[in-house]
Amino acid sequence: MTTIQIELPEATAQAAQAAGLLTPQALDRLLTDALKRQQVADSLLVIADRVAAAGIEPMSMEEINAEVKAARAERRQRGSMPS
Repeated sequence: MTTIQIELPEATAQAAQAAGLLTPQALDRLLTDALKRQQVADSLLVIADRVAAAGIEPMSMEEINAEVKAARAERRQRGSMPS
């Protein structure tokens, strides 16, 4: 286990304390979530670099919306099918 010490503005520290965010468990959860988000963001940037290097044209918002709608419709269809 590692002990850390941080400095926060008084108002932030009081609000975080009142919200129960300064416990070891809450801080662990917050930092773990932040690390996961950072890893996902890094992965997306790597993919974006690969797409750019491959010369793939960006999708329009209309194309993106159509893909999202199709994926949702497929998911709904799978969910309503009997097993």
